[in-house]
Amino acid sequence: MPVHSPELIEGRRRAVVNENMENQNQYLHEVAITAIIIKNGKYLITRRSPNKKRFPGMWTLPGGKMETSDYLQLPKDTEHYWYNVLERTLKREVKEEVGIDINNIEYVTSLATVHQDGSPSLVISCVADYVSGDIKLQKEESDQFAWVNLKEAQKYNLIDGIYDELAMTEKKKRGEKGEWKRV
Repeated sequence: MPVHSPELIEGRRRAVVNENMENQNQYLHEVAITAIIIKNGKYLITRRSPNKKRFPGMWTLPGGKMETSDYLQLPKDTEHYWYNVLERTLKREVKEEVGIDINNIEYVTSLATVHQDGSPSLVISCVADYVSGDIKLQKEESDQFAWVNLKEAQKYNLIDGIYDELAMTEKKKRGEKGEWKRV
């Protein structure tokens, strides 16, 4: 059996993903939104359940996918549009996943990927203030949680890029502006 280099294998994987993408509508993306929740100067992180298909056992931020039910059942805010759909989605997801209420949701950054199954995903990362409630984890989503500061976050096995989002949030709290970059 021939041995293939990692570069060759990765190139073939990308070709398959690109072929799958060409057969799909290029405008359709899974849309997810995450919350960097602040309480008493600390951030809420959760560990993904070991049964999760993507990033099992890794630490992340609460959030989830937007569903059409997040707006279709509501009256439109204008003649043609629903507003604050992402904010409603994020509040719903945080309540479902960790049992708390949030407000003052603000944009931090966005990221995109194409998953191994070929499905494209857009994630919008936001910062929000903790309002009320006790943490109650949805076990199929997360099995642990922690409130951490930026330095403490380094001790956790975070999904790549999340530490950088926390660092961006620190800068945002100090009034600094900027785009995501590796810290």
